[in-house]
Amino acid sequence: MGTMALDEIRDLVARHARPDGTTAITGLRLSSVDSTDEHHSLTAPQLVLLAQGGKRLLLGEEVFEYRAGDCLVVSAEVPVSGHFFGISRQRPALGLGLELRPTVIAPLLLAAPADRRSAPAMATGKAEPELLDAVLRLVRLLDQPGDVKVLAPLYEQEILWRLLTGPHGALVRQIGLADSGLSLVGRAISWIRDNYAEPIRVADLARLAGMSESAFHRHFRAVTTMSPIQYRKLIRLQEARALLVARPGDVAGIGHLVGYDSPTQFSREYRELFGAPPGQDAARLRADGSFGVMQLP
Repeated sequence: MGTMALDEIRDLVARHARPDGTTAITGLRLSSVDSTDEHHSLTAPQLVLLAQGGKRLLLGEEVFEYRAGDCLVVSAEVPVSGHFFGISRQRPALGLGLELRPTVIAPLLLAAPADRRSAPAMATGKAEPELLDAVLRLVRLLDQPGDVKVLAPLYEQEILWRLLTGPHGALVRQIGLADSGLSLVGRAISWIRDNYAEPIRVADLARLAGMSESAFHRHFRAVTTMSPIQYRKLIRLQEARALLVARPGDVAGIGHLVGYDSPTQFSREYRELFGAPPGQDAARLRADGSFGVMQLP
């Protein structure tokens, strides 16, 4: 059943995927990508299922690789880089992403196995047949729009239940717990995400998370695999890249806008991350038209 379900999911994704990834089902996105170029993005908590192709992701110094039939579970907003492999224009990478919403997960925790283990923000593994079956029924609703309003929330709950009772249960459970280490660190992550151009004091972030500085450092690195300063730098540079594509020719101004006082430092760190100077990189992205196309982590 698992192979048959994956084949049908692949066909449905190929038929329904749009350039912006949106679907008629809340929280469900579909992706069809034929480029193997490296890309950088900020993930959100979600379940990703790859139906065709393979992908290699880098979070900090940790490498995650997954292929057709594997799932990726993300529990926090983290900046990643990655590229697809084993694909072509004739055989693109096909996958789907389902948002993992705390408000939907929390009610299920009362019946789920108790598991308070800490877990990093990202994990991969083989999608179990029961999970594939539940995902398939959700994606089938794209051919049955009249059933979406009633059945989509039920299938979403079943998918979350399969995750909570499966190998990644500890990771998913943290999303729904208000007092989990992930939730507490998440307050700091959200603050950095919204205020990336502002000066940062780790003591203030620790206070926001309700932790001592040492505990905050430990939990933040456990979740994101990087320090708060490293996290902010990646967010700044990713935001700068998006702005440069939209506003060419203002490299120094955009560097200052995202928090860099030194144009030289901005250009150096930008090139270290993206492999080319800001202006040159933005020109390439505009020329090939790939920037802004929805890609799952």
